[in-house]
Amino acid sequence: MSVLTHESRGRTDGTPGSLAWLLVLGIVLAALNLRTAVTSVGPVLDQISAGLGMSGAGVGLLTTLPVLIFATVGAVTPATARKLGEHRLLLLGLLALGAGLLTRAMVDSAGVFLVSSAVALSGGAVGNVLIPTLVKRHFPGRAGTMTTVYTTALAVGTMLAAAATVPIERAADGNWHVALGVWAALAAVAALPWLVLLRSEPERPAGAARLGMRTLVRSRLAWAVAAYFGTQSMVAYIMFGFLPKILTDGGLTTGQAGLLLGVFTAIGIPVSMIVPSVATRFADQRPVVAVFVALYAAGFLGLWLAPVSWAWLFTVLVGIGMGSFPLALTMLALRTRTPEATAALSAFGQSAGYLIAGAGPLVVGVMHESTGGWTAPFALLLVVIAVQFAVGWYAGRARYLEDERTPVR
Repeated sequence: MSVLTHESRGRTDGTPGSLAWLLVLGIVLAALNLRTAVTSVGPVLDQISAGLGMSGAGVGLLTTLPVLIFATVGAVTPATARKLGEHRLLLLGLLALGAGLLTRAMVDSAGVFLVSSAVALSGGAVGNVLIPTLVKRHFPGRAGTMTTVYTTALAVGTMLAAAATVPIERAADGNWHVALGVWAALAAVAALPWLVLLRSEPERPAGAARLGMRTLVRSRLAWAVAAYFGTQSMVAYIMFGFLPKILTDGGLTTGQAGLLLGVFTAIGIPVSMIVPSVATRFADQRPVVAVFVALYAAGFLGLWLAPVSWAWLFTVLVGIGMGSFPLALTMLALRTRTPEATAALSAFGQSAGYLIAGAGPLVVGVMHESTGGWTAPFALLLVVIAVQFAVGWYAGRARYLEDERTPVR
């Protein structure tokens, strides 16, 4: 049996050329926006909490909101898309994202800031689920290429909001309102292609099979994909939250730690460009899963045990290991036959995955505070990647969710 996937030997999509390019532009612009509501806050969080008089509980809720919104709104997105249409719902999501970003940049109330952040994050949650579905529907023969485009744009948008917010704030004389508000303009631009694409709302085949929540909950493959997505997201949240502290506790200056965090974030761009194309060349993604887990293991052990002078090397290894994120997104299309199944698996995998991931930073924070060191957190990370290997090995084997015959009992 050939190891080449359907993408390599199957047909390409039949979308007209001009419409296809508009869809590509729309997907790229939408993906650039999916994390701006999240990563623009962290760099100016102290200024926001001070300016709004936000309590510690409020700050905790703000940092937890992405996980809660991505999980809950993502879960209902496929059903909403069936009623409203995928193009229309994504447009509404981008408009909600822009409106939430603009509103929270204009207010001086902690409560309104939290509510408008939730609105903005809801728009991002819709995009999280819909874009893999649109890739599967419009580009069935080029899923790997388009997933590369999508995940690269997502990585660029994530880094851009994290890196540019503070310079924008400084250019605006320390006004964090301006620094957050500019990202609403990017969301407005992203909505423009989808206004045109409303005319080309895809027709869903009559009687197309739908995978309900009961079916997914009973599916071993769906749970494996969700657990793989959740464990890689947990590692990401832990590293973004605690890597600078790990490095400074190890002996680096805050400037050196900040530089390494920037390198760690930037690595995601080239990795996102490579991983989907490589993964979709083969039916079996288990070797790729194993490579990323090995990189994680080497990186974590090095950061834990090796001299601080080698921290840059082990940070880079962990950064490359973060390629498990675009791999998880790629699996949503590779493990399903139809766009409807992709939508269902995307919603289930991301919703359950984000709930799994949300516990990671909290547990690591408690461990570090109670022990005063990083031994317990690193031991936890090694356990998490062991689980990631197990579930990724199951999810990576070539088969389709619709064909599964061994539901969870």
